[in-house]
Amino acid sequence: MDNSRFLCLFSGSMAEPEKKLVTRSSLAVDGILVIAFFIFMYRVASTHVPSNDPAMIRLWGAITSSCLSAVFWLALQMFRATLRAQREAGKK
Repeated sequence: MDNSRFLCLFSGSMAEPEKKLVTRSSLAVDGILVIAFFIFMYRVASTHVPSNDPAMIRLWGAITSSCLSAVFWLALQMFRATLRAQREAGKK
């Protein structure tokens, strides 16, 4: 298969975005929300660690809340994308 023909098939169908979808302010807001969610989930998760060792409580509380914060960040990005698509569809 010719590489130039293969690339030509996909390059023509993708349009460039008209404006920036991610701005500094949206990144700052997302960062603040994720950090606040991490702190909240750390306080909740650390009380549920079945250990008496403070180091293990901190470790497993941080590991658990970091995974949950990553899922929260993904959900936040999907929410922003869906909201943007709905607003653009309403304008048309």
